[in-house]
Amino acid sequence: MALYNITDPICALSTAPGTGAIAVIRISGTEAYTICSKLFHPSNQPFSWTDALPNSIHHGFISRDEQMIDEVLASLFKAPHSYTGEDVVEISCHGSGFIQQQILDALVHAGCRLAEPGEFTLRAFLNGKFDLSQAEAVADLIASASQSSHDLALAQMRGGFSRKIKELRQKLVDFTSLIELELDFSEEDVEFASRPDLFLLLDTLETELAMLVHSFSLGNVIKKGIPVAIIGKSNVGKSTLLNALLNEEKAIVSEIPGTTRDAIEDTIVLEGFSFRFIDTAGLRASEDQIEIMGIDRTWSKIEQATIILYLFDASSDSYLDVAESLQEFSSILENPEKRLILIGNKMDLLSELPKGFREFVEHETIFVSAKRKENIYLISESLLKTVKEHRIADGAIVSNTRHLEALQKALMAIKNVYEGMQNALPSDLLTIDIRQALHHLGEITGEITTDEILGNIFGRFCIGK
Repeated sequence: MALYNITDPICALSTAPGTGAIAVIRISGTEAYTICSKLFHPSNQPFSWTDALPNSIHHGFISRDEQMIDEVLASLFKAPHSYTGEDVVEISCHGSGFIQQQILDALVHAGCRLAEPGEFTLRAFLNGKFDLSQAEAVADLIASASQSSHDLALAQMRGGFSRKIKELRQKLVDFTSLIELELDFSEEDVEFASRPDLFLLLDTLETELAMLVHSFSLGNVIKKGIPVAIIGKSNVGKSTLLNALLNEEKAIVSEIPGTTRDAIEDTIVLEGFSFRFIDTAGLRASEDQIEIMGIDRTWSKIEQATIILYLFDASSDSYLDVAESLQEFSSILENPEKRLILIGNKMDLLSELPKGFREFVEHETIFVSAKRKENIYLISESLLKTVKEHRIADGAIVSNTRHLEALQKALMAIKNVYEGMQNALPSDLLTIDIRQALHHLGEITGEITTDEILGNIFGRFCIGK
């Protein structure tokens, strides 16, 4: 996607499409005031666009060819103190779709062009209002659906993650300066940097980069919601449990085995964290081709899930039955990124809770009655514990796949430098990998970028932002 002409005055609807009480249309560019002066007629005279106070709001009317379109408020922002860093006007009009389109048509006729997706934020980036990772956080903030994803996006938009990357990059720049200084005096065989100090610096860089890479497992689930797969044999109450967790009749409940043929998903928010529950087809032998497809998808969902709730019938399944069933996917459970919680359902049919599970099963076991919604809160508490145990101390959490890939490449380059120093490679060879690490860190904040990268990032934004 090629970059558009960023000198054009642009306009777009910034509020959600559709009918509402009000709508906001944004105009940005060096000609924004001139274009708006052709259409906006203030109710208070006299009024001068050139002398108008910045960050001020003015009441008036929008008209085209002496035909009034709407009564509006015009908010004025003067460069560089605006979202884009350019002169910006925001017109608040009535939320009729017809009025919105009429105003946009009038603006285009007066000299604007319709903005491309993300073009306002692109201009903000190009004008130095924030760096590339902060710009991407704007899109994450708009898409946030829980308190935790909102907090993460807001922290990144305010520059917390960017500062961390810039600190790491500055350490690398200092390292490079010393190495390249030695190159300038290579004939004199002078070392400007103590090798033990350089090894210590590389250790620090490698540790901090590795922590950021590791944080993606948390950042990604905070951003997208933590996937929780509800699995188990047929007719143990998986759909009933899903309905109890969601507090609504989302899944069909039946005593007939194999009712659930496909994965059913829905989301709840617990203490600001979003959990995506997936009710899966029961794990059993079947000759029904549709049910077999559903069981295949169950295995796929187990692979994708961060938390697995293994449901069993506490009224009929023994410890040995459960242990044998868990062997079927033991290889998956060996993944340290996954957590298994055993859920003994139908406790309402028991006179007392079985002791064997708590004595012999290494996994946490919770006994519930999904039908009566008893002890469901214990599952919620356990799910939250999973998130809270993995919080990153300094708040620098990676949630963007592009950032993760760049960090992984930078980390690999640092490891190459470390290995090169251990093998006493010449300084000129070390600088190749150092520059690679600098390049990849610079890609995150936008200090190093291309039109292709910018087009790909901002093309995913909504129009008007």
